[in-house]
Amino acid sequence: MSDQKRAAESSPPPRQTTTRELLAIPRVAAEIALVAGEAGVVRRIAHPRVQKAGLVLAGHRHGLVPTRVQLLGETEMTYLEGFGEADRKKRLGALFAMGPCLIVVTRGAAPFPELLAAAEATGTPLAVSQPRSTGTIALLHHALDELLAPRESVHGVLVQVHGVGLLLTGPSGIGKSETALALVERGHRLVADDNVLLTRTPTNEIVGAPPPRLRYHIELRGIGIVNVRDLFGATAVRDQAPVELVVELCPWDEADHFERLGLDDLRRPLLGVELSLVRIPVRPGRNMAVILEVAARNQLLKRAGRHAARNFVRSLHRDAGIEDPRDE
Repeated sequence: MSDQKRAAESSPPPRQTTTRELLAIPRVAAEIALVAGEAGVVRRIAHPRVQKAGLVLAGHRHGLVPTRVQLLGETEMTYLEGFGEADRKKRLGALFAMGPCLIVVTRGAAPFPELLAAAEATGTPLAVSQPRSTGTIALLHHALDELLAPRESVHGVLVQVHGVGLLLTGPSGIGKSETALALVERGHRLVADDNVLLTRTPTNEIVGAPPPRLRYHIELRGIGIVNVRDLFGATAVRDQAPVELVVELCPWDEADHFERLGLDDLRRPLLGVELSLVRIPVRPGRNMAVILEVAARNQLLKRAGRHAARNFVRSLHRDAGIEDPRDE
């Protein structure tokens, strides 16, 4: 199976939100106020980009997506001003008949009476935004990127080591939480224990965070739940962090094949993004905190284009006079 196909299969279905949820975001509520059509605040929003409704007002209805927020800026409002009441009502009727999830009038302009009446009659949310169109678009895009970002929850522990987000996975009881605690003792940061909420940003970065009720807490068998921030201070925790490396902790098994040279870059698809993966066997006596510190430092070197294993093998081939196929 190709990497592209695995990534596609790992992508969750597109997310949706509602007009109510969008307008309830504090920074949105501070600039955009609902003025009519409150009955339609349950309408679905399924697209992170807004759409200007000018073409529909001019009679061209093709391309309008009802699940996108529709914008009436200065250009659209000035255009409507040039018509009489009856014609303006007709043009607005064509827009509202398409069932948009939300219509936003920008720069604090007072909506036409026909606009208010159509919103109430069709149950279409109508709001007024104080910023001009560019500011309103930026505000809505930022809010919708967060609301519609693909998300999933995974069982694991997220720590930040040397600035690298390590997502520790593996069976229950393998030692993920204990390893995270050891890393915190060595000056690194805990992000989430047991349940990690992953979000894919518009730039295809995977960001992990804990559920609100579990923030700063870690479960240690034999002791119970402890608050890492109370024990080690504010610098020992983070509210969220990008995930750069997935670390699969595995039971030690002589029959299992674990990487010895590190030539092959294993990958783990999460939310449609291929992340680097290392599989590390666990057994008594291994200092997992030190091993994971090395894994993080090695990931930093790879990010800078320095792949120690490949450079080592290339030097062996060069000394033996063998052409390395990776150099082709």
